[in-house]
Amino acid sequence: MLSPEDTILRLAIAAFLGGLVGLERERLEWAAGLRTHMLVCLGSSLIMIVSAFGFADVLKEGSQAIALDPSRVAAQVVSGIGFLGAGTILFFRQQVIRGLTTAASLWTVAGIGLAVGGGLYIAAIFTTVLVVVILGLIKPIERRIFNRHLNRQLLIHVDLKKISLLDLQSTMETKGLLINEITLNKSNATETFITYSFLRSVKKEVLNSAIEKLQAIEGVIAVTLKK
Repeated sequence: MLSPEDTILRLAIAAFLGGLVGLERERLEWAAGLRTHMLVCLGSSLIMIVSAFGFADVLKEGSQAIALDPSRVAAQVVSGIGFLGAGTILFFRQQVIRGLTTAASLWTVAGIGLAVGGGLYIAAIFTTVLVVVILGLIKPIERRIFNRHLNRQLLIHVDLKKISLLDLQSTMETKGLLINEITLNKSNATETFITYSFLRSVKKEVLNSAIEKLQAIEGVIAVTLKK
């Protein structure tokens, strides 16, 4: 049976390690951020503690025929976390899926919590370090090596009184530009800056053709190719 001090220590470590991973996701403003990762890691640690040590009284008072397998509860956590992870995955349109990395981090954090609950501190801490490195440092390297994943962006300054956002979108879609993300930043009540990000890199000839058509639309003040 665990002592109260050891129980509190394991739960605290689990919350801390989950928070380290959650901080990186919070930095990118994902739905599953700091608190979600802390709760997942803390909850899975608690479940592991209960599974491993919560039935000591039953084993003492029961017959020798009673046998408990803590690994069964751990297996249920690993499979059950998929429900929460699925909620972080967003389907925007055809071939556009976001949130897979956050779902994977939640799944891994659940494993970290199970490891802490089982007393495997070294494995839990080292896994946390690796997760933070993968989430925070590997992405820039991935972008540099696999530059096909880089998005091109168009910054369009428009007058909202003279143009509809649907007109801009339909113009780009007729040029074959598949929009991945749209960001609006209003400068005042009538004008706004719109950033369009595209799913994959496209040829500059296609972008130049789209820019020429966009600049000819009434209400478009300026069009800038950012990447």
